[in-house]
Amino acid sequence: MNILMVYPEYPDTFWSFKHALKFAGKKASFPPLGLLTVASFLPKEWNVKLVDLNVEKLKDKDIEWADYIFLSAMLVQKESTLNVIERAKKFNKKIVAGGPMFTTGYKDFPFIDSIVVGEAETVMHDLIEDMDKGDLKHLYIPFRKPDMKEVPIPRWDLIDFKNYASIPVQFSRGCPFNCEFCDIIIINGRIPRTKTPEQMIKEFQSIYERGWRGSVFIVDDNFIGNKKKVKEMLKHVIKWQEERDYPFIFLTEASINLSDDEELMDLMIKANFDKVFIGIETPNEESLKETGKLQNTKRNLLSSIRLLQRKGFEVMGGFIVGFDHDTKSIFDTMINFIQKSGICVSMVGILNVLPETRLFKRLKKENRLIEISTGNNTDFSVNFIPKNMTVEELIEGYKKVVKTIYSYKYYYERLMNFIKEYVPKSKHKITFSEFVYGAKAFLKSVLVLGIIEKSRSFYWKTFMKTLFTKPKSLVKMVTLCIYGYHFKKVYDEYGYRSKKVYDRYIAQPSN
Repeated sequence: MNILMVYPEYPDTFWSFKHALKFAGKKASFPPLGLLTVASFLPKEWNVKLVDLNVEKLKDKDIEWADYIFLSAMLVQKESTLNVIERAKKFNKKIVAGGPMFTTGYKDFPFIDSIVVGEAETVMHDLIEDMDKGDLKHLYIPFRKPDMKEVPIPRWDLIDFKNYASIPVQFSRGCPFNCEFCDIIIINGRIPRTKTPEQMIKEFQSIYERGWRGSVFIVDDNFIGNKKKVKEMLKHVIKWQEERDYPFIFLTEASINLSDDEELMDLMIKANFDKVFIGIETPNEESLKETGKLQNTKRNLLSSIRLLQRKGFEVMGGFIVGFDHDTKSIFDTMINFIQKSGICVSMVGILNVLPETRLFKRLKKENRLIEISTGNNTDFSVNFIPKNMTVEELIEGYKKVVKTIYSYKYYYERLMNFIKEYVPKSKHKITFSEFVYGAKAFLKSVLVLGIIEKSRSFYWKTFMKTLFTKPKSLVKMVTLCIYGYHFKKVYDEYGYRSKKVYDRYIAQPSN
């Protein structure tokens, strides 16, 4: 049996890091963990090939070779996914699809042969059996949430590590919180399920033995959803890292209440966590209450962020405008908050109404939906009718926010605010190959940011100030300069098209 796994291409978005990756000669941020995990369930005698469209092209001969094509995608990858489906159908190939886009939107794909709705672990046996018989069902719906002990080590042999900036590993699924706009709890539930410490060590060992060194992304939607289990696991990881001289630098996603737990922060730093993405959403407390983000209320958000930075974390932040309690004043408030926070990687997006969320159901009932979300909350699209402003005012206000915070003046000012607070504590020893990639990125940053771009005066001023006041943060500073270049390019490109986006949504409303 020949199985072709295809991972669709991401558009040029905030998280694609497309413009930043070119500095170091990488092709994509990370490989498709879902497909690599599913591949481990397939019989050993089957031939499996993975084509990640973010690093290579899909050839007709690959499609012709396949007996079945496996697809996994998120909503933001929809355009590329439909192109793959169209090509596969021309060769009359059967498609098995899964992942977030198909889980919440399976009704939109009646033309797909088979769809796995939700997590695949508990249905893989039946799916494989039916593939063998040539008698696929249209839907495979898990009868329970799988125990994370059932999750195998991914098939790392299907990818070339050199193409990627980071390698993904998963510790848990599910989030204990119930934010109105979030679809994570629909897909993975509200009770966090975790792997055992022994499983995690085996997974880390598997990528270590294949020669990977550097960034490892623990992809949990909320890494600290079960604090007791996290602490237990981290103690094993610390020992493993110490014994190997800290080969990995970890990054992950967590809720802001991480800053309330001194022991947990210390364990993460000892395990060599360097970055954490926090869903901050908004400085408007009424909007936080509205969306159910109660863990962010009744606290000084700036103090929590600064505490994490001083501990040794680079805080990345998610922000949203367009909540029902947002008025036109939110845009200036957001700009001021982000500048004070020193969060360089600030993903500010317009509220996205994702399928099947509590927000989706509420706004549908209120007759305020315009169309299905693109899955990209940074592309200036609006798929709902705002409450305290018009669609045009929301788009224009959002444009003002991103144009301001990613202007060279504001970005480098924010970068310096971060460097002042940040206390780097990484114990990772840079390998020769990492040094080569890093040197290449630095030299290109000098050429592009220090000579060609209008950022040059800001770049050199920040570089020299960091060199003489915080020399240990110099690598971090150059990296964030490169990120800033990417973010500016992305928002500039989308900004040029925002008027067309606005015209389309106003001209073609539908409920």
